Amino acid sequence: MNKADKEILLFTDGSSIGNPGPGGYGIVMELKDTTYKKEFSKGFRYTTNNRMELMAIIVGLESIKKESSKVKVY
Repeated sequence: MNKADKEILLFTDGSSIGNPGPGGYGIVMELKDTTYKKEFSKGFRYTTNNRMELMAIIVGLESIKKESSKVKVY
């Protein structure tokens, strides 16, 4: 199996202090069985917990460049 066929592991989390309030999300993207890793994060001044949880998944999936990749979201 070459690098292009490997499964992508997407670890996501989002939160806010207060609901609404300041918050943000974080993403760690790994290529399974390799050392390849990317990290993304962003903060917002006024948001909700649900928005940040969903935004982390959306941004993580949008960051995948190869179409039809097998992805597992945690």
